[in-house]
Amino acid sequence: MLSQQSNNHSDKSKVLVFGAGNFGSCLADHLADSQHEVVVWSRSPEVVKSLNETHRNTEYLTDHVFPETLKAIGPGFPSPEVVRVIRRQPTSVSIASLDKNAAQKASDLFHQPWFRCYTGDDPIGVELAGALKNVYAIAAGIADGLGYEHNTRAMLITRGLAEMTRIGTSYGASPLTFLSLAGVGDLFLTCSSTASRNFTVGYRLGKGEKLSHILDTLGSVAEGVSTAKGLKKVIDELGVSAPIATAIYEVLHEDKNVRDRASALLCLPAMSELDLPSAPGLPARLLMQKLGMEE
Repeated sequence: MLSQQSNNHSDKSKVLVFGAGNFGSCLADHLADSQHEVVVWSRSPEVVKSLNETHRNTEYLTDHVFPETLKAIGPGFPSPEVVRVIRRQPTSVSIASLDKNAAQKASDLFHQPWFRCYTGDDPIGVELAGALKNVYAIAAGIADGLGYEHNTRAMLITRGLAEMTRIGTSYGASPLTFLSLAGVGDLFLTCSSTASRNFTVGYRLGKGEKLSHILDTLGSVAEGVSTAKGLKKVIDELGVSAPIATAIYEVLHEDKNVRDRASALLCLPAMSELDLPSAPGLPARLLMQKLGMEE
């Protein structure tokens, strides 16, 4: 989470980053390296002390030296994305807000030649895409673990994107958001990277390991496991067709056999490739009314 205060005397900003985990530390490093005045808030006194005295984070990105201008005050993933930003490898992000000016300000704050920002006005879609893709990464990992080839993974990514779009539009998101960096971009990366925690969980499930053992030895959180449970409730409430997400829920939370669920998916009857609701979902309309953006 970011809090920004404009500086009228220059084009630089004072920025407070809430959280000194991997992603928060990565964002703070990027902003400080861009000559902004950055303060990081951490719940850990040890992290605060280390950042201020040695310019290192004792818990995350431990080998990285942060800019001396970065400060920390006080009272969680080493992912490929974080490493790319720290190493100045080209990457892109989606920034979404119902306030287009706010989105543009955030884009201006972060934008660098190696860190490109694209703005949009669909925060519901961006947030849903970021959460849902973790469930489908587990599915892609399972397929790899079971020994299926790349065309099966491609099928899962494509059909997973269709499910994400159906769920998102039923919940009020724009279908185009799921064709953006936040949608298909993040989905493709997470479903194709062996560094993805969610993909790893799926892969190990496909190899026959028990979920409890996988989570005990993973060393970090795989968000897709808990997201699958909440997603199943949403699917049932909205009446959305999402057989892949349902199968993953059954494997994770009903202890269904992985290979049996995979076989059942392949035996589903043919259906239309992409059916979308004709109007925005109720949650989005209520949000827009609450913000005074719709009569």
